[in-house]
Amino acid sequence: MKKVFLITMILSLFGTANAATVVATVDGKPVTDTDITARTKLMARQGKTSTDNRRVALQNIIDDSVKLKYAANFGVKPTEKDADAELKKMNLGELSASEREMARGAIQANMAWQVIIARTIVPTVDVSREDIAAERASLEREHGLPLEMTLVRLIDVPGDVASKLTKPKSCDDAIDMAEKLGGAPQKFTALQYELSADVREQIAGLPTLTWSKPSNGSVFLVCKSTKTAEYGKLDDIIKQNAVYKQSMFIADQQLKQLRRRAVVVINDDRYKL
Repeated sequence: MKKVFLITMILSLFGTANAATVVATVDGKPVTDTDITARTKLMARQGKTSTDNRRVALQNIIDDSVKLKYAANFGVKPTEKDADAELKKMNLGELSASEREMARGAIQANMAWQVIIARTIVPTVDVSREDIAAERASLEREHGLPLEMTLVRLIDVPGDVASKLTKPKSCDDAIDMAEKLGGAPQKFTALQYELSADVREQIAGLPTLTWSKPSNGSVFLVCKSTKTAEYGKLDDIIKQNAVYKQSMFIADQQLKQLRRRAVVVINDDRYKL
């Protein structure tokens, strides 16, 4: 009898020593160090690295739990089949059982959260003209608009010469003015989004037949711009982008509130948030 008791006690101690440590609980659900290791490995496969990977991993796990719990209030619960289909598209390579389970949970949480945003936040967002104008300006600077533009470019323009460039009456007048000042103007036509980033930045918002400010020795003038067929859809795209940005900002604020309401108990001081 004593022998059986001794073996039982040894097995119990052995199991305790090798059991995963519960680092935290989220609304009573345990998060173990094994869970965090699986999440850090998943993050690494996605190219997400940080000097504080394990704390970031715990925060992500907490957020997943909060998102899924909130989404359940609306009857939103993506299936494992849907998550596995999305996981396959991500092409993360061969995953261990713990990594696959962690990835599936993260994907389900993200899918559920996107549904919540689409259902409860997007319909409430009303963007202003100012928001759309700001989005258009940002798009113009960063990517260019679907406009066919005819431009005059002056290269290696001395500062004293640039200061003598006045507003021309036409594109030909601009070329004549540049030549009289000793320049060699180049006239060309291109789609704005095909121009290099620095050129787009220089001509963004520039009125027609107005010389740009010199930048890296170059000066530009927009002779004319013509809207392409793509431009007709641009307003809708810009509005969608503005709505999306505002929706994501509101969603982030809402997630912070939900996180505060969650009962999160962290047992390991190294993971204190």
